[in-house]
Amino acid sequence: MAKLEGLEFWRLGLRGARHVVAPMVDQSELAWRLLSRRHGAQLCYTPMLHAQVFVRDANYRKENLYCDVCPEDRPLIVQFCANDPEVFVKAALLAQDHCDAIDLNLGCPQMIAKRGEAPAGPRWETVLLAHEKLSVPITCKIRVFPEIAKTVKYAQLLERAGCQLLTVHGRTKEQKGPLTGVASWEHIKAVRKAVGIPVFANGNIQYLGDVERCIRETGAHGVMSAEGNLHNPALFEGRNPAVWEVAEEYLDLVRRHPCPLASVRAHLFKLWHHTLQVHRRLREELAKVKTLEGLADVSRELKLRCQASAAVGPAPQEEMALQQEGSRPPGGLPFFHWICQPYVRPGPKEGSKENGSQPGKRALEEEEEEEEEEPAQGGSHANPLSKNKQKKKLRNPSKNFDPSLKPKYAKCDQCGNPKGNKCVFNLCRGCCKKRAFKETADCPGHGLLFKTKSEKSHAWKGGRARPQELQQRREAGPPEGPAGLPEAVG
Repeated sequence: MAKLEGLEFWRLGLRGARHVVAPMVDQSELAWRLLSRRHGAQLCYTPMLHAQVFVRDANYRKENLYCDVCPEDRPLIVQFCANDPEVFVKAALLAQDHCDAIDLNLGCPQMIAKRGEAPAGPRWETVLLAHEKLSVPITCKIRVFPEIAKTVKYAQLLERAGCQLLTVHGRTKEQKGPLTGVASWEHIKAVRKAVGIPVFANGNIQYLGDVERCIRETGAHGVMSAEGNLHNPALFEGRNPAVWEVAEEYLDLVRRHPCPLASVRAHLFKLWHHTLQVHRRLREELAKVKTLEGLADVSRELKLRCQASAAVGPAPQEEMALQQEGSRPPGGLPFFHWICQPYVRPGPKEGSKENGSQPGKRALEEEEEEEEEEPAQGGSHANPLSKNKQKKKLRNPSKNFDPSLKPKYAKCDQCGNPKGNKCVFNLCRGCCKKRAFKETADCPGHGLLFKTKSEKSHAWKGGRARPQELQQRREAGPPEGPAGLPEAVG
């Protein structure tokens, strides 16, 4: 059978999928994909996989793809991050019999992609080689460049190389964490008009209405959701169910299709995100338990707490009705905290915006002051430690976090960071290393021995001539001492 291409591949191979669950590191495993498909998802991706590890590690392949046959988990696309075309093709050949297409991630800012050296720039030769070698279509996922014209040119390059479907995340690779911001649908619209292959849009999807509006404004063939899906797996159904409803359903699927405990814990943290801001003690419990049943117990306890709150206030169905009438729940959320709903990332501090600078490392004393001033969990001043220090205290109960007992560090003469107590230059290690290297000096306090090593190097180079001199003396024979006797040479 000939390999499907372009629009035919989308219509027949992917069944015209419009609602798509994104590839997410350690978060789009089989159990979560099945949960999402039950609630309106028509196409799912595997977690982003490291191509080199997939080639060399049989256990990695088994955990992420070579699991029990699951007919309901189709259509399915396997995504890899890779920089070496040969390694990517080897991984794709091992995976192609278990999926409907292979995707190459060309712009993920996550650490696994950096370890796998996922290219953020043009890698059309990798796509070209995969298109020639694979029996299934090759697809790509990109982030946009700031310039629309450059993004369009890149998309057209990938299409010519053999890409059969393109997912466009409307953010640049720098837009992550507090700098995430709003995705540009204008970039996606321009790409959709410029290429002849199917295009999926990614970014700004929080409700089903956003999906429909995105398709209408960009002309995309489908819409991909990542964080929106993690906080509400029923997003594509247009529902906002109670969190415990989907949490219990997910845990039941995990029992039938086991996955790493870290993935389950991460999903529960996302689902219960807003509730855990209220019941902070249970947040700590969720972080500490070491078994699946322990996670389920914490989830049940959260359910009981929420149902008790709902008994005082309106029930979820009544709350939805109140929302439609215009009343809002406390805390500024669209719904009560036990309802599945989006999480909007906080942006960078206003000071960073005003200065026009990127948020970087803060000075040590500034960070300590902020931690000391941060209120304790639950809004009470009974515990003066910050959330970060409370976590450290749990891991190391014997450590003293009292600011009055904490030694005050002398500052580096150049950068303001703590200086080394035994530094000969009164600098921190970074500044000391630069100065010692520049002046070819030693700093025993920081273990920097540039001068000593330089002297040893010169001495060694000077001593290399001795063996040649000894050889010449041997060839000339022993010199004669007094009375014609040969002189002893030691």
